[in-house]
Amino acid sequence: MSRTNQSSVSGFLLLGLSRQPQQQQLLFMLFLSMYLATVLGNVLILLAISTDSRLHTPMYFFLSNLSFVDVCFSSTVILKTLHNHIVGSQAISFSGCFIQVFFVIVFAYMDNFLLAVMAYDRFVAVCHPLHYTTKMTPQLCVLLVTGSWVTAILNSLLHTLLMARLSFCADNRIPHFFCDVSLLKLSCSDTYVNDMVILTVAGLVMIAPFICILISYIFIACAVLRVPSTKGKWKAFSTCGSHLAVVSLYYGTIIAIYFNPSTSHSAETDTAATVLYTVVTPMLNPFIYSLRNKELKGALRKVTARKRYPT
Repeated sequence: MSRTNQSSVSGFLLLGLSRQPQQQQLLFMLFLSMYLATVLGNVLILLAISTDSRLHTPMYFFLSNLSFVDVCFSSTVILKTLHNHIVGSQAISFSGCFIQVFFVIVFAYMDNFLLAVMAYDRFVAVCHPLHYTTKMTPQLCVLLVTGSWVTAILNSLLHTLLMARLSFCADNRIPHFFCDVSLLKLSCSDTYVNDMVILTVAGLVMIAPFICILISYIFIACAVLRVPSTKGKWKAFSTCGSHLAVVSLYYGTIIAIYFNPSTSHSAETDTAATVLYTVVTPMLNPFIYSLRNKELKGALRKVTARKRYPT
């Protein structure tokens, strides 16, 4: 029965951000520009960290992973939108939609986990500076990142397989520019199990890292307040400024979407907030980290100089 119903829907239609031709052209140029800026900025950070031995530290190891995930996240979300605009189609295949769902969930989870891991790294650096090198060992860093990948992939696989068993036999129009868990609204099957898994497993996996970030920053704030001099307080807290800015931007948009009453916002505001955390945040991350970090800015200058004046 499930297979028969599924076969009645060979694909879906991504309605995108606008149906006005003039707006579509403008949005295409805007999305293309943001995607190129995202790729360029994050690739430069990856090159700077990999080529500068001074940046081979836990903080930059986690930042390089975040940059890699941001490039993958943007590619997963934006490339299909750009492709559909070029070919003049809104279609995405049934399998293609579920593959996109899988990778969107993986990279969304990875952003969440990496921000939590980076908060823990800043907690150790500020609250236990004398033991930083002994606590944040290369083995622990690799274990934290590997554990994040495994958890993200397994959870995404769970959600995707549960969604793939559903029947889609009616409306195939997705009022969005990419496939995500909102696909459940189009199913003509009972989605109770899916809803419960999202509420419990996904809720726990998303909220637990956020709680870890909050706890880390509570301890960091307490440690900073105990520093006697104003200059010392600023120096201690400045090491967390970039990460705190990224956390605020990332979770601010997610809270705006998922934790506001449904009557307080429309589909348009939901889409705008989704664009912020799937497109804008990955683009801004390199700028936030590089503008506030002298070591990273110096490494970026070396990379760009090497590109301009190759030896």
